[in-house]
Formats: sequence, C-alpha cells, structure tokens
Amino acid sequence: MRMLFAVPLLLAGVASCSKPAAGSGGRAGRGGGTIVVYTAASVAIPIRAALDTFAAREHVTVEQENGGSLDIARTMTELREIPDVVVLADYDVFPKLLVPEHATWYADFARNRMVLAFTDKSKFASQVDSTNWPEILERPGVQLGRANPDLDPNGYRTLLTLQLAERYYKLPGLYDRLMQLSPAKNVRPREADLVGVLQAGEFDYIWSYESLAQATKLRYITLPAAIDLGTPADTALYAQATVRVAGKTPNDTLTITGQPIVYALSIPTSAPHPAVAARFVAFLLSPEGRALMHATKLDALDTPVIIGSGEPASVRAAVAAR
Repeated sequence: MRMLFAVPLLLAGVASCSKPAAGSGGRAGRGGGTIVVYTAASVAIPIRAALDTFAAREHVTVEQENGGSLDIARTMTELREIPDVVVLADYDVFPKLLVPEHATWYADFARNRMVLAFTDKSKFASQVDSTNWPEILERPGVQLGRANPDLDPNGYRTLLTLQLAERYYKLPGLYDRLMQLSPAKNVRPREADLVGVLQAGEFDYIWSYESLAQATKLRYITLPAAIDLGTPADTALYAQATVRVAGKTPNDTLTITGQPIVYALSIPTSAPHPAVAARFVAFLLSPEGRALMHATKLDALDTPVIIGSGEPASVRAAVAAR
C-alpha cells in the first residue's frame, strides 16, 4: 500500500503494519474478527491507544496504516483500497474527496492548533519565544522543516499559517522568505516524519500540531490565536488565507481556505468489516473514548458532530452520551 510510512522515533510504539493488538492474547482471529484503520499520522498515537484498549476487550486483530490525509484519501479513490475506519486530520477532505462515493457521513471529533516545535539542540533554543520566532527563523544556519502540502494537511496548514503571520506581524515578504528557508530538501511527506529528523538534530524547527508536540515531548512555541488555526472565533481571519494543492488526479487542484483545525472520521460505505468498525467508532466517540484521547494529548470535542446520514445507530448513541 503506497501510503505506508517508515515509523520514526516518535512512533516507535505505533504499528504501521498488520498485527494483533497488545492484549489480544492470540485470540483475535477466533473472537471479534479484524479491523483495518487508516489514520492520519499526526493522530496515530491516540488512535492506537484506543485501538489497543478496544482490541483487548473484543479480541480483534488490528491493522493500522498511518499516512498523510490526502494520500490516504487518494489511496481509497485511486487504488480502491478501502479500510473499515478512516481517520483524517482535516474534516474537509471528506466532502472534497470521499463523499458521496466512499462515505455518506463523517464525524468531527477533535481539534488542534499549529505550533513551531524544536528541541534543546535547536539553534537559538534558549532565545526563541512567541514574539521573536520570525526573526529567529531567518538567522543564518537555521534549518526549518515542513510537511508536503500535497499529501498532508499539516503541510498546507503551514502555508496558511505563514500567510496569516505575514499579515499579523506586518512583515511584508515573510511568507516568501520562510518558504525559501524550507526548500524541497527540508520537506517530508508527513508532519510525523519531521519529528524524528528534528530529534536527530538535522532540523532546528518544524511546523507541527500542538497535540503531537506534547505527545512526543518536544518544546514548542505557541502562536497567536489569529494565526494558529486553532480558534473558532477567528474563523473569518483564517479565511483570508488560501492555498492550492494537488487534487483527485495529477491534473487536478484543490483550493484550501484557512479554517480552524478539526479532525474527522468515518466508516466507508464498502468497509470490509462494518460491524466491528461500528463498535470501534462508537467506543472512540463515547465519553470513555474521548477521555482516552485527552489522556494521549488530543483535544477531543466534548460533543462530536456528525455530518451527513447513514451512520450506525451505535455511533449516533455514543455521540449523544454524556
């Protein structure tokens, strides 16, 4: 499958290949069957924690594949490789690429914000803060990493954040200068791929999500709400930024408009194991599942929001539970 990625240091405990989840005790095949989950790499850690808990209870075999959300969607549309559950870092990928052919509904279930992550080894780590980071990044020798905007929402959200930062700080040309400081050699397919490179000291700073920076114990700069894509009240501000990325085919493009970061999931209409998929999604969106996501640093919505129709009754009941 083309969207598999090599597990970097931060995800050493997260499977990206087929295997029984911890706690299944070898009974998975005789018990609840199999569940195949395609997961945005930035949320692989909390989703894996939920899968392990679910699998231990229901004795199912877990197959978790982690990748960039756009690449996951194209794997479904182009290669016709369909999972039981698909979890994406941008809810808007569903209506743009997957609805109605591959899904009739999706559920918004978590939110995030953009941050600038670094380590103690990063150049000027003792000096950088939330007010001077644009100047720090432009200092000689600083290596800045970013994700591929054609594969990963973090990549295009980085571009949106930089556009908004140029306006917010009133620094004409900031976007172009920072793009020059993160050329093609500093681009990785997915945000999660950047973390291991940062930890190894090859990059000084990377554009990341707050949840992933927290989960991997990176240091990070919190950006102003007006540019971090994390505050619903600033939706109108975010919408002032737009980028174009690859679309459904090599000859297609999609226009992405800035908006608050929201994660979403669904069970595809042709999921191979729909019953176990419904049980897992109901668990993940239940109060217990949301608490587990919070414990693994993901800001789960207090009340998930279902868009569309045709979701299983158990999923609808889990969303309504308090």
